[in-house]
Amino acid sequence: MYSGSGEERRARTKNMVDKWLAERQQMLVLYCKLAGVESFDPDKPEKQLLRDFCQLMVDYVAFGHFEVYDRITSGEERRGEVIKVAEAAYPRISEVTESVVSFNDKYDLADHEQSLEDLATDLSILGEELAGRIELEDKLVKALMR
Repeated sequence: MYSGSGEERRARTKNMVDKWLAERQQMLVLYCKLAGVESFDPDKPEKQLLRDFCQLMVDYVAFGHFEVYDRITSGEERRGEVIKVAEAAYPRISEVTESVVSFNDKYDLADHEQSLEDLATDLSILGEELAGRIELEDKLVKALMR
């Protein structure tokens, strides 16, 4: 457990949150581009867009778990309000993580060719899941930045 001065801890927290939000922003930009594709042909350039989206989405979710939540649960976070918000959000965030992993397993075209007939529907469902997760994460970000 690393403590450091209050100023050092705040700087580390801000850097962590900034990186997390930047990854989220990149992931959402690709989500919007992907959701805007009218018809998806796996032989067209959109195939790479889907791959890139899946990779960014997994990176973003992993960062949340392995950087943000691990920091809180390891005892590095001492503020009770942050711990309370994280404990309340974590079960739902974990459920969304499972949805993200399932989507990635289904559509990560680097591993296999997947039928894309359900992609629009699956993207819509995933978008709703991600929106709920983002609401919870925003509460955690607010608590972290106090």
